[in-house]
Amino acid sequence: MEVIALTGQYDPEIKALIAGMVPQGFILKEISSVDEYDNLREVNYIILRILSLNEKTINSIPNLKLIQRWGVGYDKVDVKAAGKRNIPVAITPGMNAAAVSEMAVLLMLAVYRNLIRLHNNVLDGKWQEDAGASSAYTIDGKTVGLIGLGNIGKEVAQKVKAFGAEVQYYDAFKQSPEEEEKLGIKYVVLEELLKTSDIVSLHVPLLDSTRHLICKENLALMKPSAIIVNTARGPIIDEADLVEALENRKILGAGLDCLENEPAAKNNPLFNLSNVVLAPHMGGSTIDISVKMAKRCIDNILKISKNESLPESDIVNAEYLANPKIKI
Repeated sequence: MEVIALTGQYDPEIKALIAGMVPQGFILKEISSVDEYDNLREVNYIILRILSLNEKTINSIPNLKLIQRWGVGYDKVDVKAAGKRNIPVAITPGMNAAAVSEMAVLLMLAVYRNLIRLHNNVLDGKWQEDAGASSAYTIDGKTVGLIGLGNIGKEVAQKVKAFGAEVQYYDAFKQSPEEEEKLGIKYVVLEELLKTSDIVSLHVPLLDSTRHLICKENLALMKPSAIIVNTARGPIIDEADLVEALENRKILGAGLDCLENEPAAKNNPLFNLSNVVLAPHMGGSTIDISVKMAKRCIDNILKISKNESLPESDIVNAEYLANPKIKI
């Protein structure tokens, strides 16, 4: 029997969903925290959510064959260390694009329409139909700037265009003119995007090149009426610089599904700001998306168990693998 470790935090419904997909010949073991990492020593496959895997931990699992991320971020996995042992690190590209893109638009609307303040007013018995109207905006007619144009970024583009927005993007990989025309978007350099966008939405992975990409200098380029939305990774924004910009109204507001340090400390200064909407990094977490994600994870495990190749788009550490097992 081979062992699959369900590693990290999962809702009971998702645990049950995954357990129901595990085929005969496999045992599912739950590892909910790093304190239980000693129990990883006997596993063959890891489905990883939230928690980190460093070189020491990876090297302590002698029969590990696959690290399968639940989602698309892999900044918490030492992909090079895994590659040295010829262990693929796989993601689930495109699986959560619909959910995360909806969360991005939700945050845009919540910030623009002062949703949290209005909700709290109603609960407090304040029925003020014009409350917040002087600081409320619509997406219609605005310019949305996407930093990163992967699966999620493209879905955000489609959604905000349906609201009547113009879309521009910056990405390390420029789309072809045909693809830009198809999506109805245009490429601009980062500085121009920050200067001219009403809404800046982040959709890049956390890399050395993107850590603190949104810093004091780049926040200063944004319009005073602009908002920023982050459904990617918290450290892409220098949080101290963002707090300063929000406190001094250098930008209008922010919608954040991820923070620089998670879970957030109780004294996080963002909690004291009225122009911020926060969520606990759950943009990709819906039960319908989880069904697709679970199936992709189990399918990849079964492929590796049969010595079959994984889709090229799924493997993120191919450059470090002696035998990448990529299906083109």
